[in-house]
Amino acid sequence: MKTKNLFEKIATKITAWTGSSTAFAVAFGVILVWGISGPVFGYSDTWQLVINTSTTIITFLMVFLIQKSQNKDSKAIQLKLNELIAANKYASNRMVDIEDLSEAELDILHKFYQQLADISKKDQDIHQSHSIDAARKLHEQKSSLKKLKDSGRLSGE
Repeated sequence: MKTKNLFEKIATKITAWTGSSTAFAVAFGVILVWGISGPVFGYSDTWQLVINTSTTIITFLMVFLIQKSQNKDSKAIQLKLNELIAANKYASNRMVDIEDLSEAELDILHKFYQQLADISKKDQDIHQSHSIDAARKLHEQKSSLKKLKDSGRLSGE
């Protein structure tokens, strides 16, 4: 199951190392040496170009490594969340793989959950129901009972 290509292995190791205290110390040391060497080189254009070019190249490459790492972490987190949703009998399976929805679709789903929150606030119990469907069904049942009571077709409880 753990088949990693060469790039992924290298990217993982570099990402782990660059996030370490040692990497920070090395980077700080390089900047310190560069700064101290300024008078030796007369603060020349070449002296400045060396640090500018070096940091630009490193930054450019790190952007891709960081993005790869974030994509992998995000995918792992989404899979873990999907497993929790699938394992919970009260959770809505509609939530599995929602990260693949468009921004507009996520906005629509957010509105549904806002309705769920609003219904829960009316019920004075945010733990009453656990999904959009359950909340709607419960709300419809309560509304029907209230209408029956108000019409006099249902005597008190």
